[in-house]
Amino acid sequence: MSENFIDIKNISRHFGSVKAVDNVSFSIKQGEFFSLLGPSGCGKTTLLRLLAGFESANQGEIFIDGMDVTTMPPNLRPTNMVFQNYAIFPHINVKKNIEFGMRKEKLSKQELDDRVQEVLSLVKLEGYEERFSNQLSGGQRQRIALARALIKRPKVLLLDEPLGALDKKLRDEMQIELRNLQKAVGITFVFVTHDQGESISMSDRVAVMNDGQIQQISDPHDLYYNPQNIFVSDFIGTTNFLSSSTGASNGEEIMVKIESIGEFSIRNKLNISENNSDTVCSIRPEAITLSPTPIEKGDITLEGKIENSSYYGELTSFYVKIDGAEKPLIASSQRFDNNSFQDNKCYLSINFEDINLLKKE
Repeated sequence: MSENFIDIKNISRHFGSVKAVDNVSFSIKQGEFFSLLGPSGCGKTTLLRLLAGFESANQGEIFIDGMDVTTMPPNLRPTNMVFQNYAIFPHINVKKNIEFGMRKEKLSKQELDDRVQEVLSLVKLEGYEERFSNQLSGGQRQRIALARALIKRPKVLLLDEPLGALDKKLRDEMQIELRNLQKAVGITFVFVTHDQGESISMSDRVAVMNDGQIQQISDPHDLYYNPQNIFVSDFIGTTNFLSSSTGASNGEEIMVKIESIGEFSIRNKLNISENNSDTVCSIRPEAITLSPTPIEKGDITLEGKIENSSYYGELTSFYVKIDGAEKPLIASSQRFDNNSFQDNKCYLSINFEDINLLKKE
């Protein structure tokens, strides 16, 4: 498997003074499900459109499978794109919608029919050839859009928030189906989304973008548990930020002081400097063990009082006030509810390995 199936080198796209994509470089592997994740206006869709050829770069180069496509028009690139609104023609049936992009291909009627059946089978919509868009559900229209893109057998499929118009339950189902489809066809998917859960549940790797630049590229697990900066830690899920300062370092570890917790030594994953007062510690809510009785295990043990809670079905998030802290700690639990704690008193436990030291931005 090539490590550099798609190479993006120093790509920029500016709209006047707005740097939508600003000197971005990275590579995508062949057969990889790669997501571009970020808030609205971060540049992810512009970057996807640069890959598709719908936008022209101000600088930089784009290579796909060793071919320089930087100035190549969209119809000559080995890519196809699926849009959020599906762009299905309402006046023609499913079969003709799927065939639409093949009009200039010199295929016999039998070859074209075989291709249509092949992609309908892939998206599990055999027998829908004669239906029109108003006879399809949102999920079915999304699959037809996928089939229309896949019939051209692109080397790269570009997907611009294709699940954005679906309700949550269908969206969750389609995430699984889309991932299974990608594995079945084995082609490279580049997927744009602003939904953190969507990206980390589906992708081999995720590129988090902000202000036109890549903040971090990692596999979903590493992205969640080892963020490289405050933006990534904050954007990927919920976390607690505690102001901190560093002391002396000792090999891979460094002394850290948090006023509300104390002083301790943790891994210095990002090689943050000694005696630095501009740092924060990030702790995920699920990394904090919560109990109505004192906890003996754990590197840090604390007492607190529950101020509020939010019930989400599979877990409850508790907002816990501890002495000296500016704001409550968020701790998640599947075991306890509000009735578990007498007079709202609780006990917390945190392990050093679950604390990420980050620079203030």
